[in-house]
Amino acid sequence: MSGLKGKTIVITGASRGIGRAIALKCAQDGANIVIASKTTDPHPTLPGTIYTVAEEVKAVGGQALPLKLDVRDSENVEQIMKQTAEAFGGIDILVNNAGAINLTDTESTPMKRYDLMQDVNVRAVFSCSQAALPYLKKAENPHILSLSPPVSLDPKWLQNHVAYTISKYGMTLCSIGMSAEFERYGIAVNSLWPRTIIATAAINWIMGDDGMKQSRTPAIMADTAYMLFNKQKREITGQAIIDEYFLRDHGIDDFDQYANDPDTEPMLDFFVEEA
Repeated sequence: MSGLKGKTIVITGASRGIGRAIALKCAQDGANIVIASKTTDPHPTLPGTIYTVAEEVKAVGGQALPLKLDVRDSENVEQIMKQTAEAFGGIDILVNNAGAINLTDTESTPMKRYDLMQDVNVRAVFSCSQAALPYLKKAENPHILSLSPPVSLDPKWLQNHVAYTISKYGMTLCSIGMSAEFERYGIAVNSLWPRTIIATAAINWIMGDDGMKQSRTPAIMADTAYMLFNKQKREITGQAIIDEYFLRDHGIDDFDQYANDPDTEPMLDFFVEEA
């Protein structure tokens, strides 16, 4: 691998969870990490702000730029990309990690919640990618990565939470379409999704302690993203990548290292089809 030293990586929703894990993994190479998130003040129950992650990034050898970002605000998005380029000279990688989840059926989904999921999930991928594009076009080996699943039209993935599902599928459709659209610029565009549930605040909120025991740590997603970013010149693009499958294809076979609870079998995530 060539490593990511000196590369500039914008990560939305990077104040905790998977975004933070990707930030720290890439920072170990000496990358420039933009921690772009709404969380500037400590939460009473959730650890992490853009500033605490910035300190962690610096501690492992990276450069850090913490910037407050509301991905629903297109002007804010454009300003973040401009500030990044001014600080580091450009943008090499965009990680669309910010997300909103509400697992309710149609009757139980207020339109405000519907709009929030569309805005934070699919609209933000489009907005952030569009705003980063002028800088990515100038990068040597540019990547866009969105945290979204493979698209399956099996009704079981839609019937109980159609609003959430279409927002996540929309993110993946952006990856597929933009991969083809940005081919002439040499930009690799992919989606990444975990085979099993990941120990994040969302899982803790939805499933509690049992869910956390059945989770893998965010490190598995960070390792996958890192390996992908080291691929050269659109070697992999337009794909909906599953973390474990990708790592197995690249010689990783020890998945016990990612267990949140070594005594508990991890649970398959939404949208993962296995026989």
